[in-house]
Amino acid sequence: MLYFAYDTHLDRRLMTVCCPTAKPRFSASLPNFQLIFTGWSREWRGAIANIKRAGREKVLGGVYEIDESDLAKLDREKGFPAINDRIKVIVFKDTGEAVEAFTYTLKQQSKAEKPSPEYLKVIQKGYIDWGLL
Repeated sequence: MLYFAYDTHLDRRLMTVCCPTAKPRFSASLPNFQLIFTGWSREWRGAIANIKRAGREKVLGGVYEIDESDLAKLDREKGFPAINDRIKVIVFKDTGEAVEAFTYTLKQQSKAEKPSPEYLKVIQKGYIDWGLL
C-alpha cells in the first residue's frame, strides 16, 4: 500500500514510530490540492496540516510503502474514520509518472489557523528528509 504523507509523517523517524513497516519510496506532488493549516492540536499547540481541493495548486510530500498490518495503526493515529477521511489520490513522481496512493483529509474543513513553530520544524525536517527543500 502506498501512503502519501504531507504532514508530520514526512519526518521518517516519526513515521516509523507509528508504522514500523513504513518504507520511504519517493517524493511526489499532489496536483489540484492545497496545503492548509486548520483546527487545533493539543499535542502541537496549534493548527495542523490538512489538504483541500484547489485548482492549479499542488502539495508536495513523500510516499511510503506500508504493510496492511500497519494500516489500522495509521488510521487510529489519523483519527479515521471519526475525524479524517482516507482518500485515494493520484500523485506524480519527479519523472512525471502517475501513481495511485492514499492519504487523509479532515472531514470538516475549518478556517485557516496558525501552526506552532515546533510543528512547522517537524514538517520542514520532513521536507529535507525527502529532498523537497
